[in-house]
Amino acid sequence: MQITFLGTSSGVPTRSRNVSGVALRLPQRAEFWLFDCGEGTQHQILRSDLKISQLTRIFITHTHGDHIFGLMGLLASVGLAGNPHRIDIYGPSGLSDYLQACQRYSHTHFSYPIKVHKNQPGVIYEDEEYTVSCGRLEHRVTAFGYRVTEKDRPGQFNVEKAKELGIPAGPLYGQLKRGETVTLPDGRQFNGAEFCGLPQVGRKIAYCTDTVYCEGAVELARDADVLIHEATFAHQDAQMACDRLHSTSTMAAQVALRAGVKQLLMTHFSPRYAPGNDIVLDDLLQEARAIFPNTDMAYDFLTWEVPRRQTPELAATSP
Repeated sequence: MQITFLGTSSGVPTRSRNVSGVALRLPQRAEFWLFDCGEGTQHQILRSDLKISQLTRIFITHTHGDHIFGLMGLLASVGLAGNPHRIDIYGPSGLSDYLQACQRYSHTHFSYPIKVHKNQPGVIYEDEEYTVSCGRLEHRVTAFGYRVTEKDRPGQFNVEKAKELGIPAGPLYGQLKRGETVTLPDGRQFNGAEFCGLPQVGRKIAYCTDTVYCEGAVELARDADVLIHEATFAHQDAQMACDRLHSTSTMAAQVALRAGVKQLLMTHFSPRYAPGNDIVLDDLLQEARAIFPNTDMAYDFLTWEVPRRQTPELAATSP
């Protein structure tokens, strides 16, 4: 699982930061999911090492322009590129109407299927490897945060051990990998757990923007490996953040601390903290680290590899 930031500015783009867009790459499936799609996101994808043909799902937090103005252009370009795959889009009420109006007035026809899903708090997508859930945040319009949970995987199967014991390759290996008990024609029985290493614990990622500090963000981020959280304002501008229902750097850090996350990545920064001003982005980083030390500041095209978790057994014996 790799996170690539395509836009880290709030409200408007700057020379160095585009507006909101985050890609979650799933290399083993040769696909990526997109979270928010501000204006210019497709250009950012072209400048990255992502392949637009591998886009399969888009998750929109809310319908403010800096999070959706790039959506229609991206979808149109995917169609012109001849992408035959269906794209599923998840977001708040009104997103489907927005896309239909854009299609109608721009006379755009998609050459591939699109399915828009209206969010309701809880699980919104699940397959054999991942679960995606959403929850309400606190913003000026209806806004959702997202949580991606990778399911636990069984440990590596010891093929050599199976061969040494004379277990024939084929369907029996599959049963053993799944932890099942198999019986050979000679009557011998084997428990699959004896042939598999420790299970690989699934990773968790939370994405919370736009929002002021709220319990919804804490719950979405609970025990996450990585929390991506907006930090539009410095602590000094907390009143402005509360008035506009955005977060400060310290609010993001407090969410990370309360939720017990492993890593906080801050994004969605106000252009007011540009170099040369009284407060700069490094000040926001230091404010957050004073509360939650394992904090980093995202920038456009930052790629963050989400490390695999230790199994409980390994964690307990680590020095």
